[in-house]
Amino acid sequence: MPTTYLTILIDMTNDPTEDENSKKSEKPEEAKSPENPLEDLKRSLDKIFGGRAVRLEFPNSVPPRATDTREEQDDGAETLKRIREFSMKPREIRDYLDRFVVKQDEAKKVLSVAICDHYNHVRRCLENPELSKREYGKQNILILGPTGVGKTYLMRTIAKLIGVPFVKADATKFSETGYVGGDVEDLVRNLVKAANGNVDIAQYGIIYIDEIDKIAGRGDMGGRDVSGTGVQINLLKLMEESDVNTVSPQDMMGQMNMMMSARGGKPAKTKINTRNILFIVSGAFDKLGEQIGKRMNRNAIGFGVETSDSDADPSEFLKYAETRDFIKYGFEAEFIGRLPVRVACEPLSAEDLADILVSSEGSILRQYIDDFKGYGIEFNITPEAVKKIAEKAHSEHTGARGLMTVLERTLRDFKFELPSSGIGHFEVSTDTVENPLESLAKLLSENRELGDATMSADITRFAEDFERETSYKLIFSPAARKRVLEIALETGKTPVSLCSQKFKDFKHGLAIVARNTDKREFESPPEAVDSPDKWLSDAVVKSFKQ
Repeated sequence: MPTTYLTILIDMTNDPTEDENSKKSEKPEEAKSPENPLEDLKRSLDKIFGGRAVRLEFPNSVPPRATDTREEQDDGAETLKRIREFSMKPREIRDYLDRFVVKQDEAKKVLSVAICDHYNHVRRCLENPELSKREYGKQNILILGPTGVGKTYLMRTIAKLIGVPFVKADATKFSETGYVGGDVEDLVRNLVKAANGNVDIAQYGIIYIDEIDKIAGRGDMGGRDVSGTGVQINLLKLMEESDVNTVSPQDMMGQMNMMMSARGGKPAKTKINTRNILFIVSGAFDKLGEQIGKRMNRNAIGFGVETSDSDADPSEFLKYAETRDFIKYGFEAEFIGRLPVRVACEPLSAEDLADILVSSEGSILRQYIDDFKGYGIEFNITPEAVKKIAEKAHSEHTGARGLMTVLERTLRDFKFELPSSGIGHFEVSTDTVENPLESLAKLLSENRELGDATMSADITRFAEDFERETSYKLIFSPAARKRVLEIALETGKTPVSLCSQKFKDFKHGLAIVARNTDKREFESPPEAVDSPDKWLSDAVVKSFKQ
C-alpha cells in the first residue's frame, strides 16, 4: 500500500520575526544547534501529527537578500572601507557632538577618546592580523546620569558619525538563559540585522544597553535572580570575546533560511565574534548617588568636596563612583571590571534646556517648526518664551525630555485648530506658554475673517466633490453658507464633515427629482441646512406634482 504523505509548504521568502525565547517557561538543558535542522523539524512534526509521514516543500525559496544583492554588498564595502581607514581624532568627535548635545563636556571627552582608541585598534588589527592575537583590554563604557541628559543621544550620534551598525536595548528585557525573557545573545544577532546580515560589518558595531542599573543583584530578596546577577554573568563573555550563532538555535525557520541561502551562492556566516564589538551601558543609578553621598559624608574631614548639603541632587555624586560602590550596589566584580571606562553625565539646568531649544541641531523645537510648516504655518518664539518653556521643563525632572512635554502641552491645541483657520503665522510668547487656550482663542478671534474664508472654501470643495460623485450640482446661497459656518463653529466640526453628514441622502433624493424634472443643478437655501431631510422630502413631492 503506497505511503500517504502530509505535505507542508514552507514560505522561505519572509524573514521570521517571532521571538522564540518568549515561549520558554523553564530552564531547559543547553540547546544545541542541530546538524540538520530540516530532519529535526521533520521528526518533531511526525510526533505532532501522530507518526504520519511528513514531506517538506519550499516553494519560491530564495536566498536572503541581505547577503546577495549587489547594492547592499557595495554598501558593506563602503562601511568596511571607512573602518579600515578610520583616522578621526578625539577633538573632531567632540566638536561633532557639540552640534547636537548641550553640556556634558566630560562625557564627550571620555567617549571621544574611548571611541578613537577602540577603532584605531580595530584599524591596526585589520592592517596587521597578528595584532589581534595579542591581549587587549577593550574599552567598554559605562555612562551614569539621570534620565534625559543625552546618554542615548550621545551614542546614536557617535555611531552615525562613524557609520557603524548600532543597536540599543533595555537591560530589563533580558533574563538568564533558559528563562522567560530575552537572551543577551539576541543583542549580537540584532546587530547583524542592523548590518543587513553582513557579519563582516556587524563585528565592528556598537551595542548600547540602557537601564543597566536595573539588573543589579538582589541577593537580599531571596530566590533565583534570573534578571539580575544571571544577566550580568551572561553579558560577561559577550563583552570580552565570544562566538555567537547568527541565528538562535531555537529559531528553526532561521536555521532553514541559513541553509537555503547556500542554494543561491556563498553561504552566510553562521557565527560572529564579539572581540571588536564595543559595548556601552548606561543607567540613572538614582540610589547609587545617595549611597555615594552617604559614604562621602562619613569620610568628610572638613575639606575637599562639599557633601553636607542635604538638598543636593544625588546624581551630583555619581562622578565620584568607585568600583566598590558598584559592587555594593549589586554588580558582580567581574561584570563591572569589564566596564573600565566610566563617566557621569551632569544634570541639566533650566539654562541648559533653554540652550538646547535654540542651539542644538537636534532640538525638539525644530521638529515643531517643521510640523507647522507642513500646514503652511510659520511661527516665531520670543526669548522670554524659550526661558519659560525651559523652566517648566526643568520642573518635570526628566531632563531634555521635559521640553517635549511642555511644548506638546503648549502647542497641542494650536496644531489642532490652526490648520483649518487660514492663519499662516503666529508668535509664541510667555502668555502662550502660561495660558495656551486663552492665547489660541484670542488668535482665532483676531483672525475670524481668515477662518471664515477657509471654511467657505471647504464648502465649495464639498460641493465640487458632491458633483463629481453624483453629477448633481449643489449651489449654496450666501445665506446657506453663513448657516453652515455658524453650525460648524457651534459644533466644532469642519464644513466638509458637517455637509457630508447633513446631505448624505441627497444623492438618492436628487436622483428622483432629476428624473421627474430633468434638473441637474439645485440651490441649497438655509432651510436645507437646518432641516435637510424635510427640504429633500418636499423637493421630491414637488417634483412628482410637476
